[in-house]
Amino acid sequence: MHNIKEILERNPVIPAVKNDINLNEAVYSNSEIVFVIMANIMNIKDIVTTLKKAGKIVYIHVDMVDGLSSSNNGVEFLMKEIVPDGIITTKHNIVSFAVKNNIKVIQRFFVLDSFSLQNTITHIKENTPDAIEILPGLMPKIIKRIDQAVKIPVITGGLIDEKEDIINALAAGAMGISTTDKHLWNI
Repeated sequence: MHNIKEILERNPVIPAVKNDINLNEAVYSNSEIVFVIMANIMNIKDIVTTLKKAGKIVYIHVDMVDGLSSSNNGVEFLMKEIVPDGIITTKHNIVSFAVKNNIKVIQRFFVLDSFSLQNTITHIKENTPDAIEILPGLMPKIIKRIDQAVKIPVITGGLIDEKEDIINALAAGAMGISTTDKHLWNI
């Protein structure tokens, strides 16, 4: 089992792969962790196999696997047949299921207003995922508030397209930044 906090300390920039787009770049990136944020039931096994052969730690965004239900059964299928190192989800019931079944889980939140910010903090404290991902990633003030309110690693992503965005997010307390922008993967 891996420790997500230690991985993020070594790899603050996380390649986020959509289907097999930029898969080769992720394989050859310096990061030891990769997020598969979009795939389908026909290509997910090949994507994960390719990344694992390259020695990568792989997290699959279960809500974004086309053709697979984002349910407890869907998660069980992924863990038994595809064998990622962990999952990413926005669904509170899936986080609860993962925690109960010792599946590494990153809970993803979209923080759009003060109401969603408060709900985010409440859900994190209830579910205790291994880490959280806050979107969009261009909110240092919000990242700092969440980081101070919870005691688990904070990852941020969404709209990250410059080195300055990474620096600002890390300075605000994020331990990691996920991005589909391959030009930022080896910073």
